[in-house]
Amino acid sequence: MAALTSLAGVTATQGAGSEVAAQAPTASAQTWDLQWMDELKAQHKQVFDLGAVDLAADPRPLRFPRNYLDPFHDLYGLDFPEIRTIVGISGPAFPINASDRLWEKYALGERSKIIDPATMKPAIRNVFMDDKALGVKSLQARGTIFWQCNVALSNIAQQLATPRQLPVTEVRADLLAGLNPGVRLVPSHVLAMGLVQERGVTYVKI
Repeated sequence: MAALTSLAGVTATQGAGSEVAAQAPTASAQTWDLQWMDELKAQHKQVFDLGAVDLAADPRPLRFPRNYLDPFHDLYGLDFPEIRTIVGISGPAFPINASDRLWEKYALGERSKIIDPATMKPAIRNVFMDDKALGVKSLQARGTIFWQCNVALSNIAQQLATPRQLPVTEVRADLLAGLNPGVRLVPSHVLAMGLVQERGVTYVKI
């Protein structure tokens, strides 16, 4: 595991002033921490791969971790930390991990064709955050970990920066600072998927 400490993830608490490269940082440019993966000790643990989910076509993707947690509670009386869940997010699902500020500033609802049910217009807020049953906050309260792929974050920064004629490094730093509290940045989605499965986490593709 020591060899991987330079390739693991940092959390979303980094400030906007952090030095970040336009492309995914190399091991020599950034240190990472994947200790949280070693803490996945529960007998029942599952990662939900939202790497390619279409949020416009499936506006309720977080029902899957909810539908994993609820039966364990109802049938066996088990909750966190006996049950561990992870939501792995890469490219198209990025808006799930983005704060309201990013949704409004970069028109994420319009970009991803996500309609706010409260206004029936392209969303300018994170519509996945506050649902009492299916929201990010409710799942985090039940111990769910959300991660964000670092490679995808750099690609999204490029896509958002180019039409706005902004420096990619500036946009990437802004996206990193605007991730939801608790989101863990991992070097790559596929690497993180492999590492958690090596630790006995079962896998579901959404």
